[in-house]
Amino acid sequence: MVSTTVPQDTEAGERSAWQALVRLGEADASAAHPHCRRLLTGSLAPRNLSDAVHALCSVHGHHPGMIAEVLAHAVQPEARDWLASATEGFSAERTYLAQLTAAVGPLPSTPGQAETESALVGERHALEMLARSERRGCATGAVAALLQDWGTIRLVLDTAAGRFGVTIPVPTFPSDTDTAAIVNRLGTSPGVQRAILFGAQQLFAQHRGLWSLLEARSSARGDL
Repeated sequence: MVSTTVPQDTEAGERSAWQALVRLGEADASAAHPHCRRLLTGSLAPRNLSDAVHALCSVHGHHPGMIAEVLAHAVQPEARDWLASATEGFSAERTYLAQLTAAVGPLPSTPGQAETESALVGERHALEMLARSERRGCATGAVAALLQDWGTIRLVLDTAAGRFGVTIPVPTFPSDTDTAAIVNRLGTSPGVQRAILFGAQQLFAQHRGLWSLLEARSSARGDL
């Protein structure tokens, strides 16, 4: 499920690495997907929130997770402190995901469950590949994209928490300012910036694929 196409952006060299990553996110991240927007507007039956929580937990709820793997591989040691902070913050998010998964009840009955499980395994494998990339900038770009996109995903999770009576914890990720600073520091050379954007593009693509999968499941249940 990982594309091999490097983002083509003739203006990338004129912007910072973070600005280029944010621009990618505006076009390709979760907030741009119609199914994610439907979940946030409350236009779908609550079981669609349950489905989303289960899927997000399946992809991002495992230990140690993508960010911890990037930290362990240490391809860019200068990012260690930021990655350690992000790893700690995401550990708390996994706890939140587990609480939500228990609260939303069983996975909604949906045709094609075996195919769904296979797709989710593919998502996890793709994230593992990104985390283990030896190309300088690729894995850290994926982490930066995950942190940026998690803001939207957190809105979906918080919507589910409000619907199912779960206390919403305060996120403890590095600030956008800190993430922007480290991405810009890491991405000063054109080659590393391209790698950062490649990693970010792949992360966004995996999330986009996840929302499309959930959209197809919603349609199969007759919710769309």
